[in-house]
Amino acid sequence: MADEPLKRVRVTADGRVQGVFFRAETARAARSLGLSGWVRNTADGSVEAAFEGTPDAVTTVVEWCRHGPRFARVDSLDVREEEITGEKGFEVRY
Repeated sequence: MADEPLKRVRVTADGRVQGVFFRAETARAARSLGLSGWVRNTADGSVEAAFEGTPDAVTTVVEWCRHGPRFARVDSLDVREEEITGEKGFEVRY
């Protein structure tokens, strides 16, 4: 991975995304792809996450976020590129 370029995006998922294990399953998916970043619920009922890693892995997790876990309903997903931070690990923020 050291020789591959890195990509970082921030996503915001709107819909039925809280109370359906969206954060936990997003963290599982991101970790399985070797991504760094975080995921958190927001006060407006959406879920926000940042993913950093190889472009292919970031694309894969963003596509997963378009539908989320089994009981989620993602009505919209905003995706914005960000500057690389060098963040290590993936955490669920509370």
